[in-house]
Amino acid sequence: MDIRLIDYQSTTAAGINIDALAESIDSQQSGLRENDLVGCDIDTWIGRVAAVDEIDLGEWQSRNNALAALGLQQGSITENLALLKEKYSPARVGIVMGSSTASIDRTEEAYRNLNQAGRLTPLFQQRLVHNPHAPSLFVAHHTGITGPAMTINTACSSSAKVFATGARWLAQGVVDAVLVGGVDTLCLSVMYGFNSLQLISDTVCRPFDQSRNGINLGEAAGYAILMRAEDAMLDAGVALRGYGESSDAHHMSHPHPEGLGARLAIQQALKMAELGTQDIDYINLHGTASQANDLIEGKLIGSMFPKSTQVSSTKAWVGHTLGAAGITESLIAVDALRRNRVPGSLNLTTLDEQLDLSIQSDNLARPLDYVMSNSFGFGGNNCCLVFAKTGDYV
Repeated sequence: MDIRLIDYQSTTAAGINIDALAESIDSQQSGLRENDLVGCDIDTWIGRVAAVDEIDLGEWQSRNNALAALGLQQGSITENLALLKEKYSPARVGIVMGSSTASIDRTEEAYRNLNQAGRLTPLFQQRLVHNPHAPSLFVAHHTGITGPAMTINTACSSSAKVFATGARWLAQGVVDAVLVGGVDTLCLSVMYGFNSLQLISDTVCRPFDQSRNGINLGEAAGYAILMRAEDAMLDAGVALRGYGESSDAHHMSHPHPEGLGARLAIQQALKMAELGTQDIDYINLHGTASQANDLIEGKLIGSMFPKSTQVSSTKAWVGHTLGAAGITESLIAVDALRRNRVPGSLNLTTLDEQLDLSIQSDNLARPLDYVMSNSFGFGGNNCCLVFAKTGDYV
């Protein structure tokens, strides 16, 4: 099945839309800032999208939904969805969203404002918001799409797996188009949870660097519209060529020491794409800047891929956006593919001495035909995506 991306958009701390993000990458200007999340005193840096603070959604209010709405305002995503609803009907368009926090931010606020009887006040009685399925419920409400909707929560691989699910729906004829996306926002549960795991850095993160000491958390929203090639009314010049998914269930939070599940996901994606490791020009690595993740992923990639494959982590631009990381980094890879420009690994000074990778801090201009994006989540949930240039640009 030839699956095409007909449109895509990304909203992050480094850029409110995909063009602004590309400008930040080109100029190597990070979107990270010293932690200023209200109520959080952790000494760290974060990727906060300040524009979210100005959005009021009434009964749908939550920071997560506000960021989802902001993301839908960017580019031509909403306009193209309107065309698809008119052409196929709203029921023939699907939604697959990835998230790890859903709207926990709003639930935290609700519990801080309980009435004297210890119950939710009317303002916070939002059953569709205090809900793990909230991202898809809100996007369906906001866009008017009435087709099947699913929310995937597999930690940091959540919004990478949306591409695989969307492709399967198209292949089986469940829908004629799919809006895939991911949204996650900063909240106290996430900040203090990761801090309790001793994973948060008190400086800007340095993926794959010898002196790295932890992650920076961020928030993001991203969307792509997928269609079968023969039905595509537009063409962004990119096809989803392959995907691989695995769950090694090695540990609740620690990756498999030999990258077992990650290797399986990569192998599956390459097999589906009918490509060898030598065909991949660039890999956007999961690269969180934690000691274990970078070492295990770096060794795995170094053992599987030739030095001709350029790699980088882009988390030093936007932070680790958790359930939105998969789509955020996939779209960075897709944009790199279209622009023939490999993002560098920002803040990299000295590569970990145990690794042998084609990686550098500076951006690199080079022809790209095939790119890969890795997303590895807690519990051993892994997803790998392969995208190909089609040559047809709009």
